[in-house]
Parts: sequence; structure tokens; C-alpha cells
Amino acid sequence: MSEVRYRPDRLVATLDAILRRSGSPAEEAAIVAANLVEADARGHASHGVCQIAVYTRSLELGHLQPDRHARIIRDEAPFLVVDGDVGYGQVIALEATDLAIERAKAGGACILALRNAHHIGRVGSYGEQCIDAGLIGLFFVNVVSRPLAAPHGGGRPRLGTNPVCIAVPGTPGYAPFLLDFATSAIAANKCRIKASLGAEVEDGLLLDPEGRPTRDPGVMFTEPTGAILPFGGHKGYGLALACEILAGALAGGLPALPENLRPGRVVNNALAFIIDPNRVAGPEWQTLTDAVLDHVADTPPAPGSDGVSIPGEPEALHRMTAMDRGIALDPDTVAALHRIGGGLGLDVKALLEG
Repeated sequence: MSEVRYRPDRLVATLDAILRRSGSPAEEAAIVAANLVEADARGHASHGVCQIAVYTRSLELGHLQPDRHARIIRDEAPFLVVDGDVGYGQVIALEATDLAIERAKAGGACILALRNAHHIGRVGSYGEQCIDAGLIGLFFVNVVSRPLAAPHGGGRPRLGTNPVCIAVPGTPGYAPFLLDFATSAIAANKCRIKASLGAEVEDGLLLDPEGRPTRDPGVMFTEPTGAILPFGGHKGYGLALACEILAGALAGGLPALPENLRPGRVVNNALAFIIDPNRVAGPEWQTLTDAVLDHVADTPPAPGSDGVSIPGEPEALHRMTAMDRGIALDPDTVAALHRIGGGLGLDVKALLEG
């Protein structure tokens, strides 16, 4: 069966209509819709359009509140603490990052603690905000939801997919450095997509409910669930645990402990460091950075490899293709758009086709 692709602008329009019918004001709907579609465009479908089903469920359960904004609860340079009041994470995190950028430009650095936001989506979006401002951003995020990832050596899930993002601005002729990854070996929604297609995952990614290796992604969607392994064994596990401490315990006061988990609840907390590099070093730092990137990118490719890429480049290339050819959605996500939109009285087919 041929792959069906959708124009990004039509996906944005469809999500925007669903969000507004679900209680979001126009500005909020526009921000969230654009963020979700951008995630798909950059090749991160796990944080893209498919999330609308999660958001709808959270709204029904009262775990997500429309029309909320970043609320400052402490502002003492270099520290900035912001509460999201369980609002749409894309709005809260965007506003919080803008506030932190403003303070970093004034004082050289800002340590941002973001707490109590609903799912903030692709963390690279906020790294891109820093890059656009000429600043360096480091983000550690925890996920308060059903546990998905097993600690290294463990056979049951205890942690979220807890992402890390490091963003460094580029110079003319050089793309910025944008490292954005989950500390789990695979995203849960990528497992869902594989399961919906009846496909298996690669070896070394999942455990079944008894803690045995499996390639069946369906183990993540039955009770008791299986577990996703950390990427890189003990190294990914260490980063995931660091996110739980820095973002969950320190920044948010809400680590993913059993007493904090609720069915259908999704909360993100983050600890971010926003830095003006020109307060640390002279302009030569950027020249040296470019030299490092050149040296690494010039590595001869390994046999069978496409060669070396710099973090952020694959997403940029994927986005160019998506803008030209459209975005492919898995069947479950397409069905969810029609079900949710139809339930709100929308003609989803007409919205998608324009």
C-alpha cells in the first residue's frame, strides 16, 4: 500500500482546529499545533501529531489545563523558577525559555527551573530558541508518567525517557550544534508505531514483562508492561537518573516516584542552563568550535556508512524532505485525528486536504 503524506500546513490547520475546539485560545492552539508538526517534520514522530491523542485524554482527565502561561515563582539572578500550572508544555516551555534568554543576555547566564508543565514536546525546540538568540542551552528533563525505561541491570521499568538537549549556535557556513535525545534506547511512541504496523524492533531495545530480551513492541502496551532499555547501557541509565534528580527532584519537586503517578497524567520538569558564550571566552571560541566540527565531519566514512554527520544535521535534512514531499503519518495517528476531530464536529478530511 502506497504511503500517504500530508502537507505540513494542512496538519497544522487540522491540529489548530482540534485544539481550539478543545478549549485553547487561538495563540495557544497555533503554538502547540506548529510544535507538533515541526517534530514530525524533523523526523521525531514520537513527539509529533500522534501526541494529540495523549493531550485529548489528559484534558478529559483534568491533567491538562488550557490557557495557562509560565508563572514566575522565583526570579533572583542567576536563578529563575517557573511553574506551568499543568498547562500545554509547548507554551509554558517556550515562554520560560524566552524569560531565561532575556536574563542570560542581561547577566551572562540563567539557571532555569521549569516545573509542573504538561508534555513540552521536542526539547530541541527550546535549544533552537537559544541558538537563535546566540546563546548556549543545556536542558535536563524528567517525565512523570507511567514508567517506561528500566535502569541498567534491572528487569522492570522505573524511569521515564528523560531527554537531554545541548544547543550551541553556529556561524555563517556552519550549522548549529543541536544534540537532542531521549535516554531510553527507543521512544515509546516508536514502539507504538511499530506495533500498529505489526513490525518488530531491533535487538537490544526492549525487555518483556519477565525482564527477558524481546523484539515485540507490543509488550509496552499490555499489563504488566515490558521495559525499554537505556541507550548505551550504564551510560544512558546514568543520564536518565541525573535527569530524574536534576529536573524531577531539584527543579520540579516531582520525581517519577509511584506516589506521583496517575493514570493518564503527563508532567515534564526541566533544569536548564542558558549561557552567553561571549561572557566565557572571546570570539575565538566560535572559530575553534568550527574547527572541531570540520575535523570531525571530515572523518573518512566507515565501510557501508553514509559518513559522519553533526548533531542537528539529520533533522534539518529530514525537514527539507518533509517540506517538499509532505509528512507521513502512521495509520493509528490518522485514525485518531478523524476520531478526535469528528467528535468535536470537525470535517477532518476537508481540513487535511485543504
